[in-house]
Amino acid sequence: MESDIPLRFSVDTLRFDTVFTELGSATRFVKIYNDLNQAVLLDEVSLDDASGFFRLNVDGTSDNTVQDVRIEAQDSIYIFAEVTIDPDMPLSISPFIIERGIDIKANNSQHRIYLESWGQNANYIPSKNSASTVNILTCNLGSRTWDDPKPYVIYGALLIDSCELIIPQGQQVYVHGGVAITDLGIYNDGLLVFLQNGSLTINGTVDNPVTIKTDRLEEPFDEVSGQWSGILMTAGSSARLSHTIIENSIVGLSVDSTAELRLDACTIAHTSGSAISASNGTIYADNSLFYDNGGFGLSLNFGGNYNFNYCTVSNYNNQDQALFLNNFRCENSECSEVLANPLRATFTNCIFVGNDRDEIALVDITAGDEPDFFDYNLENCMVVVDELLDPDAFPNFFDRCIDCKNVTGSDSIFLDLDAFDLSLDTMSIAIDMGRSISGINTDIIGNPRAIDQPDMGCYEFQK
Repeated sequence: MESDIPLRFSVDTLRFDTVFTELGSATRFVKIYNDLNQAVLLDEVSLDDASGFFRLNVDGTSDNTVQDVRIEAQDSIYIFAEVTIDPDMPLSISPFIIERGIDIKANNSQHRIYLESWGQNANYIPSKNSASTVNILTCNLGSRTWDDPKPYVIYGALLIDSCELIIPQGQQVYVHGGVAITDLGIYNDGLLVFLQNGSLTINGTVDNPVTIKTDRLEEPFDEVSGQWSGILMTAGSSARLSHTIIENSIVGLSVDSTAELRLDACTIAHTSGSAISASNGTIYADNSLFYDNGGFGLSLNFGGNYNFNYCTVSNYNNQDQALFLNNFRCENSECSEVLANPLRATFTNCIFVGNDRDEIALVDITAGDEPDFFDYNLENCMVVVDELLDPDAFPNFFDRCIDCKNVTGSDSIFLDLDAFDLSLDTMSIAIDMGRSISGINTDIIGNPRAIDQPDMGCYEFQK
């Protein structure tokens, strides 16, 4: 007998495609074929499901672990899997999408049959069978509103074209991630892409924000980054987000050339990459918070137009900076050929901090020979800079950082950094250090701003 036993399966995934509205069960089966001219012995068939949603019957034996299962020559056996779902259980117990597996061991061969079910009654977009697929949502230049009382779960990659997607206040949007292996290659699933004629409008409020995050709602996954790809605004698209929380993605928002993004009182947190990554984009952001990002807080590349007011970028525990600005793009892997675009960037009453010696990185491809191509200005901002001020770098940085505060290690800023409470401590050096900006009268949680001497960052300390 060969050490590796070839087996053939009727399916590689058992999908229980019912969305249960009440406690219910469903059964599916898989056939295992032995195409050899001699019997084979399966050392073990076992269910990988500690949560207890599924149950197995292996060739007539009802048990979740069955050993020494014999398949005669040119014969087959059945494995039945049953799932019981109670959608009224908390999401931490009965998540939207439940993925488990059946493991089959035979000598040195190991096989896995995937089990996939849906625990909660939700709007699965575009469908319950769209994992590892690319799908288009379009409405002929009209609009589509996600206003159903049930939450929305995005499954696969969703491209929005010729359509305005509107998400009203209080809506919950969850994204199912994972690795997709398709004819397009290997990529991270859970992606929202807005094409040239696509737009996104999110109308969250202080009391009813909109949340976009992972569909893994068990407590250990709350602050885990990189669970889904993120939101991509391609050239010519636009987005206007108010009181929106984006969490657990690889990159929070990617903004391509000529795309326009407006943020008002938004939070992007727990990303494995940058909170925002732009390439010659246009971004306006007020009262917004970016923290626990594995890459740059704000990565603004290849020029573009950027205006940030009262924003907080807390960029601790990684090797990248809170703010990165450049005005070029490499055209080949050696970067021997580059394209340049003018940069216009203004930051007022913002906080850029982290645990590196420099939390601001600047790269001007023109080396200062064309000032109009690298036009950045900071006013009343909190920064961390050291080597940036070296003679061969940007020694005149503070000529463009007016009334800024260069933070030292002993300075108090946030109430509880470890708990991600980035409101201002009573001794925070950000208090009363901003300047008044017409039209911005409240902070990220709706507290009033001081009229004459507001605070830096997205939170206004209430005296």
